[in-house]
This record gives sequence, structure tokens and C-alpha cells, in this order.
Amino acid sequence: MKTALTIAGFDPSGGAGLQQDLKVFNAFGVYGMSAVAALTAQNSSGVASVEAVDSKFLKKQLEVLISDIVPDATKVGMLFSAGNVSAVASFLKKYRLKNIVLDPVIMSSSGMMLVEESVPELIRKKIFPLCTVITPNIREASVLSGIEITGIRDMAKAAVVLKGFGPEQVIITGGHLTGSAVDMRYDGTFSYLKGRRAPGTYHGTGCAFSSALAALLAAGNDVPEAAHIAKRFMGRSFRKSVSPGKGMRLFSL
Repeated sequence: MKTALTIAGFDPSGGAGLQQDLKVFNAFGVYGMSAVAALTAQNSSGVASVEAVDSKFLKKQLEVLISDIVPDATKVGMLFSAGNVSAVASFLKKYRLKNIVLDPVIMSSSGMMLVEESVPELIRKKIFPLCTVITPNIREASVLSGIEITGIRDMAKAAVVLKGFGPEQVIITGGHLTGSAVDMRYDGTFSYLKGRRAPGTYHGTGCAFSSALAALLAAGNDVPEAAHIAKRFMGRSFRKSVSPGKGMRLFSL
């Protein structure tokens, strides 16, 4: 059985972060493992507070795990602190892990910053060059590239800039654009992943998409194939979403 590791934040609602990642890994028949990088107080309506796990303890989680099991793919989500970025970068580099998917979590849907001020630059410098693919949404891509994205042309410019920081491939998810839900993949040439826009607001879309990519890479798919399958998976997930709380809809995988 193939394995995948998520290094991400803890979400009490189960709708995002490592809880969501583990559900997605399981949905694809991949055995999931997790290391906690941050603790959050949140629900379906939004994030109230975030605390980083001590970077030394995060490193300990990872070192103990990999002494036993080496993952076939690794998904990196919210790290929050500069110390955690450095710890994860060192871990990925030391063990030469393959199939690394980065969902560069920077801010919540409500606009709350989910990183320390220095983290975006550190992520670009230390983790981007190690990644098989990065999956920023429009807001994250805007912050990380320095380009304000309002349409497809801006997405293309941002994708080129982001790939220049070292990842093998870039997928900018376009769910926050008006009109159709178009994701852009760039590996030196551009391709597009189109889908119908689902009505309503949803919690954990970036987590679900990136962890689906990681699971598919672990199973042996290449990035273009994995991206198309993950896009179809998201379409089904939107249709199966539920509203157990007062805020955003959650995925029932």
C-alpha cells in the first residue's frame, strides 16, 4: 500500500488541515500519516486563533516517523512560523523526499493571516526549490509572486514568476476568480483545468485538492494526470458537501 505524509495544521472542525488531508488520502486508497505544524481554533465560520507547534517538536515528529516509514509523497500545508518552515525544508532536503506537494497556506478565507510576516519569503527561498508542484490559490499566488491577480493573464504572469523560484510545476487554483472555475498549470508551458463553479462557500478546498494530488503522485501518476483526476475529484466533492455548522460547507468524502 502506498503512503503519503501531510505536514499541516490541526483543524477542530475536520474540514481542513491534516484531518482533511487524511480523509482524502484514504479516499484514494493511500495510507496517510501526519505531523502537526500548527494548532488552530476554528469552525466552519472561520479561524479564531493559531499557534505554531514548537519547531524542535515538529522536527522530532518527522525524524521519528521517517526512521520507520518513508512516504511515497508528502503534502505540506500550513506551517505558520519561520522556525517550522526551516525545520520542514531541512527535513525534505535531508531525506531527499520525492513527490512533494506544497499548498502554501498564507491567509484564511476571511482574510486572517495564517503565517508570521517573514514566512512567505522563506517558503519561496527554502521550500519552493524542493517541490514537485505548488498549488497556491489566487490570493496566495498574488502574495507570493507580487502580482495582483484579477484574471487569466495575471495568473499566467504569476505562474511564470512562481516557477522561477524553483518548483518543478505550478498549479494556480482559480476558484476565487469570477466566472468559471479555471485552474492553471505551468511547467514551462501552460495548460488549463476547467470545471463548473459550485454555488456557495466551502471550507478546505485547497487542502482537499493538494492532498488529492499528493495521493495520486504516491500512487504513481505524473502531475498532469494527477491534476486532471484531482480536478474531477473536487467536482464530486462539491456535490457531496454538507452543512453541519453555521458557516461554510464541508466536504463529506
